Amino acid sequence: MSAVPEKYQGLRSFAFGDGPKLADELLDLVIKGVKTATCSTEDEPNTPTPGEQWIVRDGSGEPRCVIETIEVTYRLFPDVDAAFAYDEGEGDRSLDYWRKAHRTYFGRQGKFREDMMLMCERFRLVEVF
Repeated sequence: MSAVPEKYQGLRSFAFGDGPKLADELLDLVIKGVKTATCSTEDEPNTPTPGEQWIVRDGSGEPRCVIETIEVTYRLFPDVDAAFAYDEGEGDRSLDYWRKAHRTYFGRQGKFREDMMLMCERFRLVEVF
């Protein structure tokens, strides 16, 4: 990761989504300051902790920015509220859009259930490379 400043060299890294196109779309929302939250299934192996910083990679695997986790909560899918959906920054930012998009996303992975538990993370953008 030569494009990563030395002070971030030891951080874990990831890309949003489940493919290059979605990774680039979501990264763009983060860099623009629109996306300040994300969620994953509760069994995600890379559970963040508040204060932890992460390198975010684009769809081709290149490091593009650093984010810092500010909050982690666990909620059932139907308990995700409009404020969290808005902070995820996708589509029209409505709860209805969020639910449809996440049913599709988790469905592609074979993980969707109406009663699924989600790890809901809020973060802030620290630096863009």
